[in-house]
Amino acid sequence: MIIGTAGHIDHGKTTLVKALTGVDCDRLKEEKARGITLDLGYAYTPLPTGGTLGFIDVPGHEKLIHNMLAGATGIDFALLVIAADDGPMPQTREHLDIIELLGIRRGAVALTKIDGVSPERQAQAMAEIADLLAGTTLAEAPLFPVAAVTGQGIAALRGHLDEVAAEIGERTRQGGFRLAIDRCFTLSGAGTVVTGTAFSGAVKVGDQLLLSPPGKAARVRSLRVQDAPAESGHAGQRIALALAGIEKAEVERGMWLLAPPLHAPTHRLDATIRILPGQPPLKHWTQVHFHLGAEDVPARIALLGADEIRPGSEHWAQITLERDIGALSGDRFILRDASARHTIGGGRVLDIFPPHRKKRSPERLAMLAALADDNPATALQLATSQQAAGVELSAYAQNRNLDAAALHILADDLGLRLVGNTAFSASNWQALEERLLAALAAEHERAPDMPGVERDRLRRLTLPTLGRPAFDALLAAPLAEARIAQTNAWLHLPEHRVQMAATDRDLWQALKPLLDATPYGPPRVRDVAKATGVPEDTVRALFKRVARIGEAYPVAHDHYFTATAVADLAKRVAAINARDGMARAAPLRDEIGGGRKVAIHILEFFDRIGYTRRVRDTHVLRGNPQQFGA
Repeated sequence: MIIGTAGHIDHGKTTLVKALTGVDCDRLKEEKARGITLDLGYAYTPLPTGGTLGFIDVPGHEKLIHNMLAGATGIDFALLVIAADDGPMPQTREHLDIIELLGIRRGAVALTKIDGVSPERQAQAMAEIADLLAGTTLAEAPLFPVAAVTGQGIAALRGHLDEVAAEIGERTRQGGFRLAIDRCFTLSGAGTVVTGTAFSGAVKVGDQLLLSPPGKAARVRSLRVQDAPAESGHAGQRIALALAGIEKAEVERGMWLLAPPLHAPTHRLDATIRILPGQPPLKHWTQVHFHLGAEDVPARIALLGADEIRPGSEHWAQITLERDIGALSGDRFILRDASARHTIGGGRVLDIFPPHRKKRSPERLAMLAALADDNPATALQLATSQQAAGVELSAYAQNRNLDAAALHILADDLGLRLVGNTAFSASNWQALEERLLAALAAEHERAPDMPGVERDRLRRLTLPTLGRPAFDALLAAPLAEARIAQTNAWLHLPEHRVQMAATDRDLWQALKPLLDATPYGPPRVRDVAKATGVPEDTVRALFKRVARIGEAYPVAHDHYFTATAVADLAKRVAAINARDGMARAAPLRDEIGGGRKVAIHILEFFDRIGYTRRVRDTHVLRGNPQQFGA
């Protein structure tokens, strides 16, 4: 269990931690000289039942709240420290506000320095504390009068902490590993070492991680967990990691060390924000300091569906940050004013992939309400019902830190249709099939002389935003069940037939063997005319009509390939892409024989019709050979 101290400057936080653990958290020379804590301090002590209590000792001075926040995020238990002689002070209240905004529900109060006050003053201080805590998450927290110097009350407080640690147990290790870095230093023999609190997942020696936002790769050389050597660590623990591949100068407080799939730096996120009572209303586009993990970055708040957030209330907002940070859905954050003097509120991250458009629409606000639900099924169910083109599960899983196993269980429970990494609701999938058939019927009515619709055009007519793999899966059942037929590259309803005129059919049957003789380098129109004595204009007009019904393709000017040859070439180009990751003219030339110029014409033709995409001097597959009837 990680315990964070909280309280006003000089109320005895560091002395109390030393009395509980025997460790002096003031590690800096200036701290010892001035007798106050300037930066985060750490102490560890074993539990009677096994395991370790970790203490994060934070500064209490108002000017060092940013350091306090760097340690407060990720703690399990708040120990609010209040001196009996002073009672609650300004930083006591601000720290209490921060505890609430970070969602910390467990805590206790240590009334320190009781050896220096009268019983009457002690009673008065306890009454002041009760008033302070009334209506807060710590309203029922136990209070322990202590004198750290003499040891009075220390055993009772320590006993309570041991009991709570046993009740809480370990945090869940679900999801990928994330650690918020709050310190970095170099140790002889270990190299670069970073420390922080693990938010999620688990890590072990040898793991490959990323430093985020920079995206720098690092390997875990060794670990210390709760200040003891270990082979692995997990969520809820203080961990020190010795890293290979990272220099100290590359690391800053506020960065994250995480599993590579979770690397998604963002400067814009949607969140729910609550403004503290007693603060001014939060207006649209207010400038703030945004604290998440150990990060502190200036930001602007764009309110969604409201003109302001009144004190004590909560609403949706989109936060625009001055630089990229690491964040995921569920992360708690604190907002301070533009001058970083007062805590004004805080909230919870909902979506690190917010939309650019329609961000205030009723549908989007409904989605934010669903994202605020801790159950990831709620938002996924709504998203698949809202998005006819399906939901990309990789982004959804990344936002919620869901591993593949958890994601597929979720999809199964919701009865979703999965196509690769895209999920569809059952009702939307059925509606898409109905739209597909309706679009095909409408095209037959619009152009009865056309043999059908090409695959990619039918996809756009069905739903322009539908991905090609999803459309192929949608088309598979109607094709298999003969509710849709395919003739060469044309898709059509079974009853729809377009025939060549008899004279065209006879002439085509006479000329086609010339194209079949050299399918990958057929003669041009003028060469066909010379070989057969048929006038060139007649051949050209015939080939255009044949191409119109899909039995030939104009691969280059006056250069027609049969549908069978194009289907075979499409399969060859797909195979080259599968082998090499792209197609080039030389490998295709070697496949089919002939010259390089013909291979270039073929690849350019496939680029032109959208089967491949030109990337410099290569051609990357976009379509599916099945679209040619292959």
